[in-house]
Amino acid sequence: MLARIQISEAIDNLNTAMQRAMAGRPEVGGFPYLAETLRRAGVERNLWLLPACQSLYLTEHGPVVTIGTPLVKGTVDVPAFDCGALITALRTDQAGKSTFPEFLAWQAGVIRYEVDFAARTVSYYGSNGEEYVEEYPGVELSFPSP
Repeated sequence: MLARIQISEAIDNLNTAMQRAMAGRPEVGGFPYLAETLRRAGVERNLWLLPACQSLYLTEHGPVVTIGTPLVKGTVDVPAFDCGALITALRTDQAGKSTFPEFLAWQAGVIRYEVDFAARTVSYYGSNGEEYVEEYPGVELSFPSP
């Protein structure tokens, strides 16, 4: 039986922050804007499991999980971790030239990633413990904190 979804303060806060971020996010270099908007809304970490397209937001209002459309179905081989392909996917996204599924870098062997909004880092992980950590710049937002 599926759990009934309630709109808690944590969900409402996250949804409001996401809407605000997406409305004002620049097409090029938009991730730092999104990240700062979420940080200001009390989101501390974001943990993604790529094959399932599952995202866990750890917030000061409580944890929230979002389940998207899985990237794969059934039993599949996991691509080998390819740091060069990951960096290419990141730079393409940062230039505003990719879609969200392309950014996820499944083909580069990334199975999960973690955003630390306080440290301004994103850590990408492969299935054999490979790791690539990238810092992102802080940005100034033109709207007040919630």
